Amino acid sequence: MKNIDENTTLLEYFKLWIKLYKDGAVREVTLRKYWETYHFIEKNIPNLKLKDVTRIKYQELLNLYAQSHERQTVKDFHHQIKAALLDAYDDELIKKDPTRRIVIKGKKPKKKKTKFLNENELKLLLKQLKTNKNDPSLDWLVLLVAKTGLRFAEALGVTPNDFDFENQTLTINKTWNYKEAKGGFQPTKNESSNRKIALDWKTCLQFNNLTLQLNSISPIFVKKRIYILSNKCIKAGIPEISIHGLRHTHASLLLYAGVSIAGVSKRLGHASITTTENTYLHIIKELETQDNTLIKQHLSQL
Repeated sequence: MKNIDENTTLLEYFKLWIKLYKDGAVREVTLRKYWETYHFIEKNIPNLKLKDVTRIKYQELLNLYAQSHERQTVKDFHHQIKAALLDAYDDELIKKDPTRRIVIKGKKPKKKKTKFLNENELKLLLKQLKTNKNDPSLDWLVLLVAKTGLRFAEALGVTPNDFDFENQTLTINKTWNYKEAKGGFQPTKNESSNRKIALDWKTCLQFNNLTLQLNSISPIFVKKRIYILSNKCIKAGIPEISIHGLRHTHASLLLYAGVSIAGVSKRLGHASITTTENTYLHIIKELETQDNTLIKQHLSQL
């Protein structure tokens, strides 16, 4: 291995850093993002040496990246390179931390799609699904996500064996690698994502009939062609939403129904309850306002 010193290029160091600290330690999809960052460095500043990475040079790199990316993406890009440069600083390969007090810029975000549906809109969408036949079409996948709040990769990884119809639960302990042609099962996003999800009796009955004739250990949906959910939304006359938006819909409806933040967090497989609170902060605030009204009404009657 080539000796690393202050004359090593940022590109060479970042490549070695990825192989040492990230390869095999992060999920494949995350690792790909690190290599995308590497290729941006390769294209724009391939010869910049570690000793020449000043705050100005680093800010110029971020500004260049920001010209074609939204602010959040620039922030992610910055965090990746910063982590490597801080290690270089700790190893005394650079004399100062060039990432201090930088400014994150970025393109104006695109108009976001509706994140979740209300209860009536979800009912209209479910009416568009053709689940009357025991054929594992992707309409069934939409139904599953709507009823469980699964991540897309988790839903693709579900097999008939994962259902326990007697106890009305669905076990989530794997995902499906849909981003690569070879596919294959892979671990869940985090340890908290390994969970059992309670199912209502109606969903159990539907999926029990569906899975009777299927291979018990094979994924139910991965052989089907993915379609755009927006077509169903248009037919239902509701806002267009993504598959992931159904996960948000599921969580939102549970919160409005009075399910605790802790309960929703566990059901979604979040790593911490803080993630749930940050994601659904607007709903939590709305519910807090309703709670204050109830508190005042109750206390006024004492």
